[in-house]
Amino acid sequence: MTVSQSLFHTALLDPKRPVPTGLSDGQGQPAGRRFSVYRNNVASSLTEALEVSFPAIVKLIGEENFKKVASVFLRQHPPTVPMLSQYGAEMPDFLSQFQPLQHLGYLPDIARLEQAIRLSYHAADSNPADASVLQKLAPEMLPETRFGLAPAMRLIRSPWPVHAIWAFNLEDGPKPTPGAQNVLITRPDFDPQLTPISTATAAFVGALVSDATLGTAHDAATQHDPGFDLSHALGLLLSNNAITHITVEPLK
Repeated sequence: MTVSQSLFHTALLDPKRPVPTGLSDGQGQPAGRRFSVYRNNVASSLTEALEVSFPAIVKLIGEENFKKVASVFLRQHPPTVPMLSQYGAEMPDFLSQFQPLQHLGYLPDIARLEQAIRLSYHAADSNPADASVLQKLAPEMLPETRFGLAPAMRLIRSPWPVHAIWAFNLEDGPKPTPGAQNVLITRPDFDPQLTPISTATAAFVGALVSDATLGTAHDAATQHDPGFDLSHALGLLLSNNAITHITVEPLK
C-alpha cells in the first residue's frame, strides 16, 4: 500500500491526525514513532522560520501564543517553496481572518511590514541611477520623466502607527501614539532601512511604483498636500539608492 502525497502532507502538518496507514520506515516496518518525531521536527522548523520572519508579531502576542497561531497557520498554509526563508508570505492575510486575534486590528499590517522587510532583504541587488541626469534635464522635460525603482524598495501604507509599533517592540522606540503611518523601505547598503513618510510622499512613491511619470506622481502628492516638497522626496529616494533608472519620454 502506498501513501498519497496529499495524505502524507496533511498528516505531517497536523499532530492530531494518525500516522498514515501503509507508511513504513527504512526496514519496512510501520513508521509509527519515527513519523511522529519527523512530524515534530518539521513543525518546529517551520515555526522557527515564522518566528524569525515575524519577530514583532512574536513580541506583541507572546512566544507561546505565537506557537499556537503558527500551528494553525502551517496546517492551512504548508510550504510551497523549498527555502524556509521564503515561508510565511500568507501570514498577513491569515492574521486578518484569524478570529482569536481580531481585537488586535493592527497585527496584519505589522505582519505586512515585516514581510516587506524580508522581501527587501532578499531582493536582487541593483545599481543606483546617476542623480546628475536630473540636474541636466530642461525644466519642461521633468514632468515626462519616469523612474526605474530598486527591487528592494517597498512601500507600506497603514491606518495604524505600524512603524512606531514595530520600533517600540524591536528597537526600544518611544511608545506609539494613534494615527496612520506610511513606511518606505529601502536597502541602500546590506540591510533594509525603514523611513516613516507623509501621506503625500506615500502617494508620490506609490504613483512611481505604478510607473507614473514624475508629473503625474507630483500631482498625486499635491492632492494630499499642496505644499508637497518634491526635492525632498526625490532626495530621499536617490540617497537611499531606490532609483535605478531615469528615462525621459519625448514631448508630444
